[in-house]
Amino acid sequence: MTEQENKFLGEEKISKLLLKFSIPCILSLLISSLYNIVDQIFIGNSELGFLGNAATGVVYPITIIAVAFAWCFGDGAAAYLSLCQGRGDTSKANEAIGNSILITFIISIFFLIFGFFFKDQLLYLFGASSNSIGIAKDYYVIILSAIPVYMLGNSMNGIIRADGSPKFSMLSTACGAIINIILDPIFIFGLHLGIKGAAYATIIGQIATLILSIIYYTRSKTFKLSKSSFKINFNILKNVTKLGFSTFITQMSIVIISLVCNIMLAKYGALSKYGADIPIAVIGIVMKVFSIVINIIVGVVLGAQPILGYNYGARKLIRVKETFKKIVIVSIIVGIISTILFEFYPTLIISIFGSNDSLYMEFATLTFRIFLMFVTFTCLIKMSSIFFQAVGNPLKSAIVSLVRDIVIFVPLVIILPMFYGINGVLYASPVADFIGMVITIFLVVSFFQNNFSLKESENVYLKKSKPGVIITIARTHGSQGKAIANIVSQKLNIPYYYKEMTALAAKESGLANEFVENINKEKNFLHDIYLTTSPVKYAIEAQEKIIKKIANEGSCIIVGRASDYVLKDNPHLIKIFIYAKDEYRIKNIMEMYGDTYDEAKKNIFKSDKNRASYYEMISSQKWGQKENYDLCIDSCIGKEKTAEIICDYINKRTKE
Repeated sequence: MTEQENKFLGEEKISKLLLKFSIPCILSLLISSLYNIVDQIFIGNSELGFLGNAATGVVYPITIIAVAFAWCFGDGAAAYLSLCQGRGDTSKANEAIGNSILITFIISIFFLIFGFFFKDQLLYLFGASSNSIGIAKDYYVIILSAIPVYMLGNSMNGIIRADGSPKFSMLSTACGAIINIILDPIFIFGLHLGIKGAAYATIIGQIATLILSIIYYTRSKTFKLSKSSFKINFNILKNVTKLGFSTFITQMSIVIISLVCNIMLAKYGALSKYGADIPIAVIGIVMKVFSIVINIIVGVVLGAQPILGYNYGARKLIRVKETFKKIVIVSIIVGIISTILFEFYPTLIISIFGSNDSLYMEFATLTFRIFLMFVTFTCLIKMSSIFFQAVGNPLKSAIVSLVRDIVIFVPLVIILPMFYGINGVLYASPVADFIGMVITIFLVVSFFQNNFSLKESENVYLKKSKPGVIITIARTHGSQGKAIANIVSQKLNIPYYYKEMTALAAKESGLANEFVENINKEKNFLHDIYLTTSPVKYAIEAQEKIIKKIANEGSCIIVGRASDYVLKDNPHLIKIFIYAKDEYRIKNIMEMYGDTYDEAKKNIFKSDKNRASYYEMISSQKWGQKENYDLCIDSCIGKEKTAEIICDYINKRTKE
């Protein structure tokens, strides 16, 4: 980020920033919601009635599985592109995007083949009955035939947003949705194609979205695809998958919820006066109406992400709290308005989807009033999950989201119907919302209490130097790399940067020194996702800029932080990797930090893993691989001897 952008996010009025960033996000997500809801409106008002809606409700979770894979690779490539943009090098992004498109296409073909071979089994699994299976099959076969188009369109759309064109991304989605809206009544009522007409309208809209996306890719801003971009690179593909994995898990949790919910509704619906089809039809409508509410909240919080990310990294606690307060207020307002509509005017909403069947209307009213009773809590839970992601805490984000949906809701939706019949399925949602809200409040309160210790940037400055060699030193934990670098610095009489580097990056960017210093010390299993969160990306950008600035001052030694990759184009660069045997490193760690043997061994493993993850995420190269360095040396011979060998090597190199 430029200094002007920093100032903008760090000083501009919060409400003005939220309007600027959130409105486009909300509009884009609401347009996306139209795809999920338009078919059901027209089908419900056709001669198919609630049976048609039951059929689309059965197919919906299957399409979510497809989009989970599409978004996994699309969002992963988009995050990878953002990282490349931050370091001013998008050459690797071309491969990441090409690979993501290729793997999405390959999986879509497997999905297509598998879906056709097991269509009956899948439809029955997701709640089809003997009454709805025929209609469901008609809709499913057409939708499935275009699944590669659907998956590619969704995957490519996220990359367009990351390329700095959110308006075009919204336009391509809107175009598909508008075509769907126009064609639905023509095909369903005008041509009397029934549910097949709805499916045809949907896939034509999806084709339009994909065509627009392809056109955009021919004139993209920061990446250019070629044939070589589509050559599989497993290392890059691994990083892309890691970056998109959280999106995949989120979408698959929706599938699990839908699957379990549909199974229980079909089972206990068949034992009630409503039958199996009415509950399936109703829950499909309720969930899609509910998605409109959630998308408003998601749009607001996604818009707040850059504001939260920068100010959290800068440790501007007051601005973080103010932003959080405003998105909480918006979430509560949206939740309360939705609750009023769902509790007092459910028939008004239901009537939009047709069907005058009395039992259908009765169950729909009951579902809106019970299932969405605590919709305000749901809004706050979703908002908090994205908030934690925005401030660089993906673990808390996953806990908030998955605990409510998977750990609490799924067991409840299985257990409660045993005692309360079909109503038990409906009550599982508000009970899960209440418990989830309690957990969310605890995590939010603990976050604000414990995460804002402030360490001011040190009074550091760029050290004077002379033209000459730039030495970067990467090292395994416990190999005494820092001490060796310091000795080399003294022997060659050139500046040495380690902690000074992070302090300079903090000072220049406005971020807190403590935050920049600790970006590679996060020790949870979501470390790769943590590296792509907004505040961390700001810190990485600041750090890479200062590394280049240090190198421009003249000869120096820079330790860690993927500096060898950041400076790869510097003609004076010498890249060194220091390693040692585990026993030697464990002994050093025990002496330096007072760890026990087991603690030292564990810390070495974690530290090396995080360094490798950071390096591979930044460079798409393997950390510690000898081909990436000019000199790899085992420090078991002692730090003085190691430093002496490094100095001899450098002297010989500089004389050549």
